Amino acid sequence: MANAQPPRSIGRAKFIVAAAGLLLMTASWGRSTSSLRAGASHPPTNGPGVVKPMPHAQGNAQRGREVFRFETFGNEGFWTDAMRMPQGVLSRKITPIQALEAGLIVDVERIEPAMRAAMAAELKTDLTPRNAPMLNDVKTTVKLIEANAVVGLVPKDSNRDGRIDLASGDKVGVSCAICHTVSDKSVYEMPGKGAIGRRVDGPAALVLNVGKLLAVADNSRAAYPNLQLEIGGKTIGRAPKGLTVKSTEAEVDAYLENPAFYPVGTFDETQDGHGNSVVNTPLFRQDLAAPYGSAGEFHKLDDISNGSYTTNLDPTMLLTPGGRQFLKIKAGAAGEEMANNYAKILEETGVKGHPFVNAPLHGKPGELSNLVGRRVDNQKLLDMNAYLDRLPAPPGAKVDAAAAARGRKLFRTNCTSCHNVDQGEPVPTRLIAMDRIFPGYKPEVLATRQPPLSPVQNSPGTFDDKMIVVDASDRGDIRGNAMPILLDLARKERFLHDSSVSGLEGLLDPGRGAAAPHPFYLSSSEERADVIAFLRGLSIGKKASR
Repeated sequence: MANAQPPRSIGRAKFIVAAAGLLLMTASWGRSTSSLRAGASHPPTNGPGVVKPMPHAQGNAQRGREVFRFETFGNEGFWTDAMRMPQGVLSRKITPIQALEAGLIVDVERIEPAMRAAMAAELKTDLTPRNAPMLNDVKTTVKLIEANAVVGLVPKDSNRDGRIDLASGDKVGVSCAICHTVSDKSVYEMPGKGAIGRRVDGPAALVLNVGKLLAVADNSRAAYPNLQLEIGGKTIGRAPKGLTVKSTEAEVDAYLENPAFYPVGTFDETQDGHGNSVVNTPLFRQDLAAPYGSAGEFHKLDDISNGSYTTNLDPTMLLTPGGRQFLKIKAGAAGEEMANNYAKILEETGVKGHPFVNAPLHGKPGELSNLVGRRVDNQKLLDMNAYLDRLPAPPGAKVDAAAAARGRKLFRTNCTSCHNVDQGEPVPTRLIAMDRIFPGYKPEVLATRQPPLSPVQNSPGTFDDKMIVVDASDRGDIRGNAMPILLDLARKERFLHDSSVSGLEGLLDPGRGAAAPHPFYLSSSEERADVIAFLRGLSIGKKASR
């Protein structure tokens, strides 16, 4: 449990950059007459109402689909020349079976018919090398990547010879789809892991083992800003020790491959030196989802998308003048030390020609619209807005109707001071303050910053690690959590943005304690079961009765 972790501290302020898709199951629920926390249930309502709607501009949704699925803005340079991911696939001889074990999705519609038929035949076997030689051959993995069939790994004709051939110098980048697309599993599903079938854009990739994939790269040290670091002899994160500028490739890989340090279904998308990977989040119906980010730090979808492209998917941007200025704004001397350490690592590992992402200078560093003073093609961001706004949410699970009806009544009198009953309505835009969502929140101020930025502060446990530096103070709001869309919950096995709670039953069970994050419980197991049935069955389409 998050609140059971020992206190940790950090010598100097560090920095966090938010990225796409971070609306998680972190928002506060109401109180019940049988809840652990003091207080009575409230009159039945359908939600708290929307505060300060946050619309964003839209472009062309059809073009936006291509941006979401295949646009890299040049980050193939980072993933091929800095991280050296394709080289790692070859050196480690990563097979299609191993790719599925890491949670990757294979788009069957991108595979040519003969290869599709051969794979289908092997999938009917025990998948041993003897009976499934193609699926146990790294050459097949390369062919799948070159066919653009591995969702989120995008091959580029870098040598411009009119064909895709990694052996001839073509490169592989990463798109948003890698963490926000699933499969319909129409061809094959490896239980609890990856699948082969038609792609379904929008749902979160909850079984993707991002840490394991990063460790495949031949130079995972190039991910330095996104790792749990030790600076000034202190570290913050799930691991007992942080990595340093001198850490070896093997030490970095050991950290990344340990699910206790880097849980499955999470991604550490902030360059802060903290080990604070967060659960991958859905990107369907983003017209309902503002504000964006676990801390609600972005009010525009295109701004958080730009932050992802210009930092997460190419952290070498931090070494540009604008990137260094941003680090200094956010973290002072510690940010400068992080940048200097990163520059040393890139030099030691022979990384040249960075930054790689094509993002012209734009605005001032530190602004939400251009964190490092750069912005990728704005029209493409707006096109992706339109696509993500229109992506349909998955239907709810089939549940016992009577149990769900009872659960709905409980939800209306216990949870709607924060959440809507009708998930087709925009989520409430107000943030839930940290001391309410996490009664055990006892932060220590580590550093002060220039207004409007709040102080850098850390509390024991992992729940607040994502918010140590990042909160909504950039836009004049409080430190807290943004509301999630309560859809597609039947697929989720881990809850809260730090992946600290197992299942909805665990989330609602008072055994987690009064000081735990999201301490809004139902002491009756029967009531918990009814509310769980209601939540698992939630879909968009039926309006809440007044």
